[in-house]
Amino acid sequence: MTDFFAPWPDYFPQFLPGLLVTIELTVLSLLVGLALAVVFAVWASSPRRIVRWTAIAVIEIGRGVPGLITLYIVYFGLPQVNVTLPAFAACVVAFGYTSAAYMSEILRAGIRSVDRGQVEAGEALSLTHAQRMRLIVLPQAVRRVVPPLIGYAILLYQGTSLAYAVSVPELLSRAYTAASLSYQFASSLVLAGVMYASISLTVLVLLRIGSAHRDRPVRRLSPTLLVGRRVRA
Repeated sequence: MTDFFAPWPDYFPQFLPGLLVTIELTVLSLLVGLALAVVFAVWASSPRRIVRWTAIAVIEIGRGVPGLITLYIVYFGLPQVNVTLPAFAACVVAFGYTSAAYMSEILRAGIRSVDRGQVEAGEALSLTHAQRMRLIVLPQAVRRVVPPLIGYAILLYQGTSLAYAVSVPELLSRAYTAASLSYQFASSLVLAGVMYASISLTVLVLLRIGSAHRDRPVRRLSPTLLVGRRVRA
């Protein structure tokens, strides 16, 4: 058992840069994914049928295709049409698109949870669909879906290990390289798992601590305030 843990002091400094790459990849993929998710969710809730069904098709493709295949298409497929991305950028694009597909469904659930009466009040004030989304629906929907979005972010963080397939030097890649040199595969991979889990558990603890703030009531916009915002818009 002592021999199992003996390499860890040597492994940890080697794995730490890989962990930082993993975190960087997660954050950038989340930023890309969240931006696209808002667009997809709004389009999927559009009253225009062609916009709605196009967005739904894009979402379902992203949800239905395995993440590794999406990554391979971006990294190996795009060069066939003269679009070449570095491995790290290809991972951000692939993970960002897949994340957008899943997070857009979370946002759509939040949009549907908003009281229909508030939307109808916006319609009565002659607000456009875009204005109703921006002023009434999205501020409440986003607040309600923060916990599931954080939960998905943890899954994405763990899923970035797929970047190993295109030689991005993230945590799993570092662990496998070290194991290949020392033949201590179990010890190396267990340490990598501990490092993955330490970040995930830290985020979960912070989420539980912040859950009380989530339960605070959302301030609803009064019709007078809506009219004022509409005039400024």
